[in-house]
Amino acid sequence: MTACIVGWAHTRFGKLDGETVESLVVRVAKDALDHAGIRTEDVDEILLGHFNAGFSQQDFTASLVLQADDRLRFKPATRIENACATGSAAVRQGIRAIDSKAARTVLVVGVEQMTTVPGPQVQENLVRASYMREEADIPAGFAGQFGKIAGAYFQRHGDQTDALARLAAKNHRNGVSNPYAHMQKDFGFEFCRTESQKNPIVAGPLKRTDCSLVSDGAAAVVLTDVETAMSMRRAVMFRANEHVQDFLPMSKRDILLFEGCEEAWKRALGNSGTKLDDLSFVETHDCFTIAELIEYEAMGLAKRGEGGHIALEGQTEKNGRLPVNPSGGLKAKGHPIGATGVSMHALSAMQLTGEAGGIQIPGATLAGIFNMGGAAVANYVSILERVR
Repeated sequence: MTACIVGWAHTRFGKLDGETVESLVVRVAKDALDHAGIRTEDVDEILLGHFNAGFSQQDFTASLVLQADDRLRFKPATRIENACATGSAAVRQGIRAIDSKAARTVLVVGVEQMTTVPGPQVQENLVRASYMREEADIPAGFAGQFGKIAGAYFQRHGDQTDALARLAAKNHRNGVSNPYAHMQKDFGFEFCRTESQKNPIVAGPLKRTDCSLVSDGAAAVVLTDVETAMSMRRAVMFRANEHVQDFLPMSKRDILLFEGCEEAWKRALGNSGTKLDDLSFVETHDCFTIAELIEYEAMGLAKRGEGGHIALEGQTEKNGRLPVNPSGGLKAKGHPIGATGVSMHALSAMQLTGEAGGIQIPGATLAGIFNMGGAAVANYVSILERVR
C-alpha cells in the first residue's frame, strides 16, 4: 500500500445537543489537519462520509468541509455513502486517490447526526440500508432483521444468550475507559443477560444491550503517501485495505455465514502477509452482538457455530488471545453511521502510536478493522501498522 494515516481527530459520540452536521465536520477537519501538521493549502482532495438517509435536512454536504478554512475553497470534495460502512468507503477512496497519484494528501471526514429525529423515523431511515422489496416489512426495522438472524443462528447452533451477554458486557466494560464513547457504563454480565424493564427484548432474542446506540458524532483522518508520511510526526501505514460487496437481498445468501466479511478478511490477511494471530487487536462492526459473534467465525477466529465459545472463554477480552473492540465498539462507543468507519481507523491509529489512553492495548503493533454496511453487504477490512 502507498497510503498512511498521519493525523486524526474525534469528537465524543452521543446525543450532542447544540451541534449540527456542519459544526461537527468543521471541528474535526480543523483538528485533524492541526494534529497532522498539514497546511490547509497542501490538501489535494476531501472526502466526506455521510449516510444521512433523512437524518439531516442538509443532504448536499461535501462542501461543508470547506467551512473549516477558506483556503480549502476550490479543493475537490466528494460525499461518499455505502450504508453503515460509509466511513470506511470514504477512507478507501482516499487511499485509491493516493495509490493512483491523483493526490498526495487527502482529508477524510465522517459524520452523522441521528438523535434529532424521533425514534420511529430513525428506524425508517435505517431500514433503507436493507433490500426494501423483501425486507422493509420485517417488524422492528433493522433491529428486526438482526433479530431474525440471531433467531436463525440459535436454531442452527443452539441458544447463545450467555455468549451475547458476554459480548455486550465486554464492550460496555471497555467503553468505560473511552472518553469518546456514547455510553461509559459497565452493566455487567447479569444485567446484559437478563430481560428486564430496563433491558427489554427488542427483536427476536436480542435485548436492548445487544443493540448499538443511535448517536451523533464525527471523526477525521489525514492520509498521505508513504514518502511524505516519513517526514511527518507519526505515520500509520495501510498494509492492506480491501472492499468486498455482496448481494443486497438476504434471500440470495446464507445470512449466517457473512461470506463477504470472510472474503474481505481473507484478501486483507493474504495481501498483507499476516495471520489473524499476528494482530494486536481488532475493531469490528458490532451493530448487534450477534454480528460480532458471527464475525469471529467469518474472520477465522472460530469455526462455524463456535463463535460463542470464543466469547464465553474471554478470548476477545482486552487481556485475551485477540482483544476485540477495546474502544467499546459500536455497542458502547455509539454508531453515528457516516463517522463509524473513520472512527475505527482513527482509534486504531491512536492504539498503534501509543496514544489511546485508557483503552490502550500495551505494545500494539498491528491492527485489524472490519466495518460493514447492511447485513454483511458492504465489507471493508484494513490492516494497519505503525511505521513512524
